[in-house]
Amino acid sequence: MSQYTGPSSYGRRAQSLLAKREKQEQELAERERQLELETNAKAKVNDKFHSKSTDVEEQVRITTYGLVTLDEMLAAQRKVEDDRARKVATAAKEEKKRVKKKKKSKVTVSFDMEEDDDVEPAMMAQPTSGDKPAKKARLGKNPAVDTSFLPDREREEADRQRREELRKEWVETQERIKSETIQVTYSYYDGSGNRRSIDVQKGFSIGQFLTACLQDLRKDFPELRGVSSESLIYVKEDLIIPHHHTFYEFIVNKTRGKSGPLFNFDVHDDIRLQHDASIEKDESHAGKVCLRSWYERNKHIFPATRWEAFDSTKDYGAYTISDSNKDKDKAKA
Repeated sequence: MSQYTGPSSYGRRAQSLLAKREKQEQELAERERQLELETNAKAKVNDKFHSKSTDVEEQVRITTYGLVTLDEMLAAQRKVEDDRARKVATAAKEEKKRVKKKKKSKVTVSFDMEEDDDVEPAMMAQPTSGDKPAKKARLGKNPAVDTSFLPDREREEADRQRREELRKEWVETQERIKSETIQVTYSYYDGSGNRRSIDVQKGFSIGQFLTACLQDLRKDFPELRGVSSESLIYVKEDLIIPHHHTFYEFIVNKTRGKSGPLFNFDVHDDIRLQHDASIEKDESHAGKVCLRSWYERNKHIFPATRWEAFDSTKDYGAYTISDSNKDKDKAKA
């Protein structure tokens, strides 16, 4: 390269022009690179909105050139679509065969040493042209092994159905027992007893029982014509029974009260009035039906002084009455 031999000012000017030209070339290259990137980005965006049926349309466009009728164009499009569907089905079938063949080619592993001794010679022996290939030994279940601890869908389903059948049978039995009729002897108590009896179902609650008693008593006791069952209380064995309890509940649990069982509704003579009161008997007393207002007025008078609200969580124990004479004799001794 020849060197410049002119004035120094011309040399500096030439160098500045060269530097300016290199800078312009770099800016031009950078602009070309940015333009190429923008072009590629637009192409990618256009590809996203590209129709999936381009191949089909392209085949139709190739097969139908020139002026064709609508029927011819539709027929050509159906033909292209059928050919494409046939190719896809064939490819799927080939893939399925390949996967199946790959599964068959897997080698099974056996941990039975005796079985390995029998299988290895068969695998090592090369079949001749006249012999049939030997079948490979397959591993099966051992029927002597206890598998009851393993999850079994059929066994679990059978157990579930059996439990459901037993549950339905139990519910039907309980409903049948609840629908049985019992005769309950009661006494409308207003200071004096007025004994009566009524037939109710075992599944009746105390509230339903008092409603039936009220209908039976209204014709003989005018003061009950304007009251409801909520104004009545039922006292059994010196316990005021809440309205939500049922006879079935007392019968099943064999609940006991302060002076006798709550699950017997037949009536015997009061053991406190005759014979030896200190001996408990399997006898019950007639339940008392009275107005709540009468109880509030007379709860300081016997027998209302012995009455208390029933508590299902409390154990009232056996019925015992202490002999005051025996206590006195023990004190003297």
